[in-house]
Amino acid sequence: MVEQVAVGSSNRAGLAWGGVREASPRLKARITGVFYLLTMLGGIFAQGFVSQRLVVDGDAAATATNILTHKSLFQWGFTVYLIEMACQIVITALLYDLLKPAGRSVSLVAAFLGLAGCVIKTFSRLFYIAPLFVLGGAHYLSVFNVEQLQALALLFLKVNDQGAGIALAFFGFYALLTGYLIFRSTFLPRILGVLSVFGGLGWLTFLYPPLGHRLFPYLAAFGLLGAASLILWLLVFGVNEQRWKEQARCG
Repeated sequence: MVEQVAVGSSNRAGLAWGGVREASPRLKARITGVFYLLTMLGGIFAQGFVSQRLVVDGDAAATATNILTHKSLFQWGFTVYLIEMACQIVITALLYDLLKPAGRSVSLVAAFLGLAGCVIKTFSRLFYIAPLFVLGGAHYLSVFNVEQLQALALLFLKVNDQGAGIALAFFGFYALLTGYLIFRSTFLPRILGVLSVFGGLGWLTFLYPPLGHRLFPYLAAFGLLGAASLILWLLVFGVNEQRWKEQARCG
């Protein structure tokens, strides 16, 4: 019985994904836009509203107090981070399929780089949630004093930031290749590809983390501009189906 349920669930999931694959290019583009929007809103909430609000740079005691005072909000930040990455994985798969006509091999390489970034960023979130265990008051932590536990919690949050920075470097390569494919395509505006390329170059500054973190506010603003432009186009216009099909046949 259990095996039948599992097989049935697997078949339904396969049919659902098959339905997405068989959808028109314009519909797939709009679905991509929806998930892209969810990813962007999730990142803004988790990073801008939760982390920036609760984490006080260089002050372990204040950060620990904020986390314990707003424990539910901190946990929600973790949940939204995971939803953000799940949506990012969906975007990576959909964009691979959508941009294949502009270059199958390049689209595949871009997808692998994007997925690598997703894996790294998701793993780094273990360090984001770790302060809740460190500050939880468990008996086995009594060997540490309060100041040590607070410092350890802030250290974990710093490691989380560094992990996210490494992921951004991979997303930089991903954005470069995606921008190239958009520019090379005949079914999306080239300006969207240009914005993606420049955004990717910005994220590549995280190959040297001190530079990336120093420039992050400016990089994030430009990245949001490029992402918002692509999201708006995908949601409103999708892609030019006729040109997509023509380029797919030529490829």
